[in-house]
Amino acid sequence: MSWCSAVGRTTAGLAALCGVSLKVSAGQLPVNVRGGARIAIQGYNPVAYFVAGEPRKGSSGLGVAYSGAQWLFSSETNRRLFMENPGHYLPAYGGYCAYGVAQGRLLDVDPQSWTILYDRLYFNCPEPIYDLWLSDPMSYIRQANKNWPRLTGQMSVQLPPDANRVPAPDSRNP
Repeated sequence: MSWCSAVGRTTAGLAALCGVSLKVSAGQLPVNVRGGARIAIQGYNPVAYFVAGEPRKGSSGLGVAYSGAQWLFSSETNRRLFMENPGHYLPAYGGYCAYGVAQGRLLDVDPQSWTILYDRLYFNCPEPIYDLWLSDPMSYIRQANKNWPRLTGQMSVQLPPDANRVPAPDSRNP
């Protein structure tokens, strides 16, 4: 068994590669935040993944409070797009590692390890976890959708993808 395969099968390996599990505050929608400022997705602009096709850091001067977190944007246009339709731009699983959610864990992410599938933004831990995710994203999405309510203590907000389509990542930062 390769090292990558072993990591994919062990929770300890996930925790070591991606960091410690993050907790969800009672009464809040689950969003991956850091520090007391509750900055979502490490300050990256969620809209930029869709419109620019790449990660871009946001500015604190262009922030929006939404779903218990502060979302930062790199332009007023992106901020406006988010405010018009936040559900479209919010990352799956609150910005936690999608592979980690599939494995039953809330893990921090690398904002450079991302994919858009079915017009939904998914974040992951860095390689080799990201490569494992890309090997079978639909299977991991199905498992993550099952785990999400248990991990967050809330009803699932994930829409099941069309099971008849086989997706290819729309975007990936090489």
